[in-house]
Amino acid sequence: MKKVVCICLALVAGIIILAVIAAPSGPASAMAPIRYAAIGDSYSIGEGAPPDQAWPALLAGHLTKAGIPVKLVANPSRTGWTTQQAIDDELPVWRAARPQLASVQIGVNDWVQGVDAKTFQRRLHVLLNAVQQVIPDTNRVFLVTIPDFSVTPTGRLFVGDRDAVKGLTEFNDIIKQEAAERGLQVVDLFALSQGMKNNPVLTAADGLHPSAKEYALWEEMIFPVVKPLLSTTDGHSL
Repeated sequence: MKKVVCICLALVAGIIILAVIAAPSGPASAMAPIRYAAIGDSYSIGEGAPPDQAWPALLAGHLTKAGIPVKLVANPSRTGWTTQQAIDDELPVWRAARPQLASVQIGVNDWVQGVDAKTFQRRLHVLLNAVQQVIPDTNRVFLVTIPDFSVTPTGRLFVGDRDAVKGLTEFNDIIKQEAAERGLQVVDLFALSQGMKNNPVLTAADGLHPSAKEYALWEEMIFPVVKPLLSTTDGHSL
């Protein structure tokens, strides 16, 4: 009889141990990470800084540490690419990643290459339509404006005789307009990016792109906008 009781107790103890092992260790492990994929150009890929210091990578890590697990599953952004190239070449990779969260930061190369504002708006409209076909939830798509690259040491080489501030502001207004019509959040870092002027610590070795420190400043501005989008009213992540 004692032998039977001992066996039963051992079985119960084993079940309890298995249950403890299988149980989530905390809030972050209770849910699968949100699949995040970015669309953009050099600014989203983090040109001028190590890949893990690009702002999308920093954002994913910051959100995860804040209790909202996010995994950057794709970042097909490419230096020099326009909005049309994002549509043609980035979207297929982005879709294949099955994202649940998206950022869009595009347009600087359209302006540099002389694309007019009307054409840029049409292309951005097409791009955002495609993104929202995959992620219709407006809380899961956000836009980031074009920085003022003209303040960097070599930025003027890409401006010519044009007014960069005026031109980039016009494109950023288009970004804001498209976002407003869709109920999407926009992080406007244009003014922040102007801090790169005469500050070599904030620019990369090429004298054009942001340094890792500047990307970190961008992420600090982006994070408080994105975090609430991924939280419900009761404080639990979606």
